[in-house]
Amino acid sequence: MSTAVGTPTSLPSLRVTYWRVAHSEWTKFTSVRSTLYTLTVAVLLMIGLGAIFSAIVASEAAGFGPGSSAISTSLIGTFFAQLAVGVLAVLMISGEYGTGMIRASMAVVPQRHPVLAAKLAVLAVAVFSTMLLSAAAAFLIGQVLMGSLGVGLSEPAALRSIFGAALYLTVAALTGMALGALLRNTAASITIFVGVFFLLPPLTSLLPPSWTDHFVQYLPSNAGAMLLDDSYGVAYPLAPWPGFALMCCYALILVALAGWRLRRLDA
Repeated sequence: MSTAVGTPTSLPSLRVTYWRVAHSEWTKFTSVRSTLYTLTVAVLLMIGLGAIFSAIVASEAAGFGPGSSAISTSLIGTFFAQLAVGVLAVLMISGEYGTGMIRASMAVVPQRHPVLAAKLAVLAVAVFSTMLLSAAAAFLIGQVLMGSLGVGLSEPAALRSIFGAALYLTVAALTGMALGALLRNTAASITIFVGVFFLLPPLTSLLPPSWTDHFVQYLPSNAGAMLLDDSYGVAYPLAPWPGFALMCCYALILVALAGWRLRRLDA
């Protein structure tokens, strides 16, 4: 008695491509509640602090303090929102190392680099789009609250500063992710990020100006901040776009080191 042998059902191609990896990373990014919470905190800091400081300036007879303007006042929340996007960026990758989920990703994508590139792309798109809308809202609300002291979008540096805030936060987030991929430790990565972007710049004011005048403008946060408002109070400031380019160079170096470690060492 013969037994009929069925023909194996043909399966669709499951070849790994960059777009499939990116789609997978986007799914992971949007399915975690902490992502929404952290981005919401960043938006609230950007808009809320800009509105608070703008209202304070409008109520004071002295107006703007040294090194500040209508633009920088309305966008001051940028420097606090960077903490939220930095933490988000670190957790996106260090969290997977902590739980061991990164091994599954690397098993599916043995070349490894597409995973890091996809995470960076997803983070950049999410942070830039969210922070661009937030910066625009913070600017417009701030100018309304400042009344006669405010400026309009026709101000030469207004649009550059709005886009600059989004670009600054995007590169800051990419720097945070690079630190997370390089160190693979959440606490260490967040500590270094906070130290470099939030604590180090004000601490330099405690040093003699003869020291700080020669290097403070090259710190990542100070260099990138020139894109927001070139009245930012730094001695011998860099021009806006060269300063932002320097900030990007710092991020690229860290991403390259993270990619090298990802390639050479096991997850």
